[in-house]
Amino acid sequence: MDTNNNSSGISFFERYLSIWVILCMIIGILIGKYLPGIPRLLGKFEYANVSIPIAFLIWLMIYPMMMKVDFKSIKDVGRNPKGLFVTWVTNWLIKPFTMFGIAYLFFYIIFGNLISPELAKDYLSGAVLLGAAPCTAKEFVRSHLTKGNPAYTVVQVATNDLLILVAFVPIVKFLLGVSDVSVPWDTLILSVILFVVIPLVGGIFTRMMVIKKRGEDYFKNTFIQKFNNTTIIGLLLTLIIIFSFQGEIILKNPTHIVLIAIPLIIQTVFIFFIAYITSKLLKLPHDVAAPAGMIGASNFFELSVAVAIALFGATSPVALATIAGVLVEVPVMLLLVKFANSTKKWFL
Repeated sequence: MDTNNNSSGISFFERYLSIWVILCMIIGILIGKYLPGIPRLLGKFEYANVSIPIAFLIWLMIYPMMMKVDFKSIKDVGRNPKGLFVTWVTNWLIKPFTMFGIAYLFFYIIFGNLISPELAKDYLSGAVLLGAAPCTAKEFVRSHLTKGNPAYTVVQVATNDLLILVAFVPIVKFLLGVSDVSVPWDTLILSVILFVVIPLVGGIFTRMMVIKKRGEDYFKNTFIQKFNNTTIIGLLLTLIIIFSFQGEIILKNPTHIVLIAIPLIIQTVFIFFIAYITSKLLKLPHDVAAPAGMIGASNFFELSVAVAIALFGATSPVALATIAGVLVEVPVMLLLVKFANSTKKWFL
């Protein structure tokens, strides 16, 4: 499934996303330091502890991705379920808990002398939010880069979106409770409704209406292409706002981004290999195994950022930890794409 006009299957914005993220981080920090009135003004626009400007930008990120998901493909689930089982088990029974364990090990023990217990708790909370939100529609691009089976990837992504609706809240609630963070159910559920249910329903409705009026070919090749860079632009603008709020914290603790990134990188690579090697052992074809590994390893960081902001605020270290996930994911996932392509012979 080619989601780009670019012959490589990935847009200019996406190819250099880590660079744009770093630039937005710098711009946001400079705004927070030299133009503090801007984040103060934006901070006034809140409802139920949710930043309205950031909520709008997060919808801008998530909505186009939700339009790409074709839920009609779920009817074909029973034909070859092994790949789906790998995706489901990796994403929901393994990944959240290994993320908690790895993050706890680093933040509380290995980095125990470098960060305070309070910060360790906040960074752990951010890692939990990342680990409990597996990637969704963005994996269409990486599936294309590994020559994955597009129809099967659609089913993997679609069922993941459905599982997020029922599994994300209880897993996050449980793991944050284990880490002694008090999170009210109503706030967490509201976050999922705002940042998953509403854009998901809107995306499904938009897809249905456009296909009904203009046909599926127009939707895939013309309509959806108009939104190619909307998600990235929304993400970058969100990062500028968040980093303008986070500027003082970052300037005082510049090494903390690196400290947060280390366990996230280890977790990403570890989960990829769990799904990828399991797929090989189950004798699944490479075009199913590679997307399974990619979906398991990557995170729905748009949702993680949204929930972190809704629960803890845009200026919290928890939000900073989820933002670090953006910095980590893009270069690491591209390296894993290269690895998957170079090991295709394993599956012949």
